[in-house]
Amino acid sequence: MPKLEFWYEFASNYSWLSAVRIEDLARAAGVEVVWRPFLLGPIFRAQGWASSPFNLFPAKGRHMRRDMARLAEARGLPLVWPPQFPANALAAARLAHLGEREGYVAPFTRAVFEAEFEAGRDVADPAVLGEILTRLGLDAERLFAALADPALKASLAARTQEAISRDVFGAPSFFAPDGEMFWGDDRLEQAIAWTLAHPVPPLPV
Repeated sequence: MPKLEFWYEFASNYSWLSAVRIEDLARAAGVEVVWRPFLLGPIFRAQGWASSPFNLFPAKGRHMRRDMARLAEARGLPLVWPPQFPANALAAARLAHLGEREGYVAPFTRAVFEAEFEAGRDVADPAVLGEILTRLGLDAERLFAALADPALKASLAARTQEAISRDVFGAPSFFAPDGEMFWGDDRLEQAIAWTLAHPVPPLPV
């Protein structure tokens, strides 16, 4: 089964739109989703941005919020903005990254995005994350303790460096097996179609 990499950031509202639908679309097409949580902050800082461009450029931010309202209404999603935007999603990203190894990354990712953008909750709050982990039947105390592991921190940092090396500049981004990159929720269907048409990674030169 060909694999589509899904690179996302919990502070990204458009990543939410992809996270809640990507598995159904991919499954129907016979494509496997590879979840790749990462951090956009270092990428933005490298461009001289101290915050999201939606905050730095007011007109862009106003248009984005109207765009999100239209999309959420069209898809039947209950958009509720979180108290802090963009959220501090470092702990959530580390938990998701750990979940890649432990097998809970997909349901955890969806649950965090739903709490953030459908219930308007602060996903920087450990109580919110703990509630999600417990609801998924996971050992929240053990997983929170693991967040202090230097190896986990280094691994997520390396993931973000990989994103930079692959020219990722925003989220969501998708990579087909041949390395073709697609950016934005509105390119998800195209990314799946490309994956089906180019299912094999290129041979090393």
